[in-house]
Amino acid sequence: MLPDWLSAEGEMRCRRLLATATARLRTRPASAAVLVPLCSVRGVPALLYTLRSSRLIGRHQGDVSFPGGKCDPADQDVVHTALRETQEELGLAVPQEHVWGLLRPVYDRQKATVVPVLAGVGPLDPQSLRPNSEEVDEVFALPLAHLLQTQNQGYTHFCQGGHFRYTLPVFLHGPHRVWGLTAVITEFALQLLAPGTYQPRLAGPGQPRGSEGLAHPKESLASPCQASSTPGLNKGL
Repeated sequence: MLPDWLSAEGEMRCRRLLATATARLRTRPASAAVLVPLCSVRGVPALLYTLRSSRLIGRHQGDVSFPGGKCDPADQDVVHTALRETQEELGLAVPQEHVWGLLRPVYDRQKATVVPVLAGVGPLDPQSLRPNSEEVDEVFALPLAHLLQTQNQGYTHFCQGGHFRYTLPVFLHGPHRVWGLTAVITEFALQLLAPGTYQPRLAGPGQPRGSEGLAHPKESLASPCQASSTPGLNKGL
């Protein structure tokens, strides 16, 4: 029997656990923020993702991501950034009171800080959204139960100079593969929502998988040297 992640008790537990970090990080300078939308699709708890437009210029075109973007000088804080970008990209207005709190920051290839903002957006039909076609090609949801199944979890080992540097999670067998920073943020959300159920995939040199100290390597991504969609390793990704 799966727990009710969208219950009032579950929300209060998450808000309580995130309160200290939220107070510390909310007004701290950051380069960007993303919304991690926890929703209910036909009664099933899920996370909402976007497929970035193939027409975008730059390395993120066609990537799976959470809605979000760069902080604007006019934004009050990172929460405002995440909510503003979500409305601009998806036409989805999320009230500030629906924000549960901030997850651990992650870092992109330029070492810029990206702050994930977890929010409950309620019952939702992804197909009813009208995304901005200049920024988003597709909107889809992955049930939490799907993300928590081990057969849908993988990992990529990244190497530099032929040596192992770190491991990042990958989520498989949905409409699109979830990897990179979006997979790292997904992992943080699952650790919060389903403690003891999800086994973290993050690891760096001398650190066990799931080390709390590793949010994301503060260096350029190395090349993937091995990957897996099952507990065994497959070369060549």
